[in-house]
Order: sequence, then C-alpha cells, then structure tokens
Amino acid sequence: MRGTSRRSLIFALVLISTYMVAEVIGGIASGSLALIADAGHMATDAAAIGLALFAMWISEREASIERTYGYYRTEILAALLNALALWLIVGWILFEAYHRFEAFHQHGSSELHIDGWLMMGIGIGGLLVNLGAAWILHRSSEHSLNVEGAFKHVMADLLGSVGVVISGTVVLSTGWTLIDPILSVVIALLIMFSSWHLVMKVFHVLLEGAPEHIDVYKLCSEIDEMEGVTLIHDVHVWTITSGSEAFTAHVLLDPSYEGDIGQLLNRMQDMVHKEYGIGHVTIQLEQSAASCNESHHVGHLHHTLRPTGA
Repeated sequence: MRGTSRRSLIFALVLISTYMVAEVIGGIASGSLALIADAGHMATDAAAIGLALFAMWISEREASIERTYGYYRTEILAALLNALALWLIVGWILFEAYHRFEAFHQHGSSELHIDGWLMMGIGIGGLLVNLGAAWILHRSSEHSLNVEGAFKHVMADLLGSVGVVISGTVVLSTGWTLIDPILSVVIALLIMFSSWHLVMKVFHVLLEGAPEHIDVYKLCSEIDEMEGVTLIHDVHVWTITSGSEAFTAHVLLDPSYEGDIGQLLNRMQDMVHKEYGIGHVTIQLEQSAASCNESHHVGHLHHTLRPTGA
C-alpha cells in the first residue's frame, strides 16, 4: 500500500494547492472568519500532505548500525505533528471567535461586515475540492497513520467548507452575521474531537503498545498450548510503523519433550506470521528458567494462559 499511499498524497496535494490561493484571497476579501479559518486551514492541508510525503520519503532510507529499524518512525512523528497542528488551528479559531463575540456584544452586527455571496462561492468551491481530496486519501488512511494525519486535515477543512456554506446562506437570507463565529466554534470543536483518536493512536505506537488488531492473549495461548511448551513469558508486541509489527517472546520448553525443537520453533514462527500478520518474529527457546536473565513479564498473561487449577 506504500506506493498507493504516495500517489494518493500527491494527487490530493495538487488538488488542494490549486485552490489554496483563491481560498486565502477570498477569505481576506469577504471579511468572514469562517472563510478565513477555512482558507488558512486549506493552506495547512497542503503543508500537512507535504510533511506526510517527506516523512514517507525519509522512512524509505536504509537501516544502519545506529538505527537498526531504519527511519520508519518518521511517519508516526509526521502524523503526530499533523495532529498537533490541527489543535493549533483550533486554538486560533477559538481566539478569533472570542474577539468576534466581544465586538458583536459591544457594537452589534455593524462591526461584522461579511460578503455572503463571496462566502458562498468560495465555500462551495472549497467543499468540492475537499470532497475530492478526502475521496482520494480515504482508502490509504486506513492503512497508514501518516496518511491518516493528512486525511484528518482534509476532513477538518471539509467541515470548515460546510460551515462557510451554511454561514453564507444564513447571512444572505437573514443578515444575521453572528452565525459566522458561532459555526466557527462548532467546527473547531468537531476538529478537536475528530483528531483526538489520531493522537491517541500515535501515542500508543510511540509507547510501543500492542497493536489493537492483535489479540495478544490468544496469540500467547496458542503458543502455550503447543506440545512441548511449558510457559511463554517476556512477551512484547509493538508497532514499528503502520502495517509493520514486531513480536518477541521467551518460551520455556518441557524437559521431557522428545520432538524436534527446530520444527517446534518453525511452527511457532509460522503461526505468528500467517495468523497474525506480524512481520518481525523473534522467539527464544529455553530449556530451564535459570537460563533466562530478563524480567519474565508474565503476571498479566498467566491467568489467561492456564485454566484455573491447571
């Protein structure tokens, strides 16, 4: 999916960049906060996609003796930076909305001059552009946190475009300009909510948590139930980058096991590879607990691996 993700990012970047200039100029000319916010956000969309492409390029550099996993984590860091950039945008929108509310409270609607027709025209154009970019990125975002970070930017901008269209409609039909900062606040909160899940997934990867789609208890139980295995311990499962997981474990063998140890190890590795899709598998076989110097990390697994009373 890496090649597909790159093409999706490039197409989305071209699409958004071609509309970005008109969006920025239109936001300034109309005097609409919703449109200015949407215009600024479209500019950050291009930067977010550019960052995702740059991280993808860096991640393909070969591993070295100093960085044995290579640069794959740069894609995760790019996703984090994109999520944090979204929160900065939210802060700016809320700050500007506060000043708009203050101006309306002190001077009434006379202080809010908004060109409804210009809002509508540019808002509809931005909506179509963002729909196209979101459609391009959607499939790849399911397989890459890096692309998902750029996709979240586009979706946030899509919400902004919807808000601009609604604001323009209300301003043209009723003249109520306060709808502009109100919808800006609503959109900002929606952006914050939608990006929270991305931030949590990024932190989960950086903390080397077990991938959500892998049932670690089930995986360990399947190894523990193999003939010749006494106990599996010191288990670690983590994500290197999107779509690339790693698994390490120590397996204590039954001293009375007379089967081929090499074949037993192959069965374990094949099971982890094929059934769980984990690319990096390292299993250390031990004849006795005395040969293991590492912390066993078995307390959180033991109650699930053996039936009560076993």
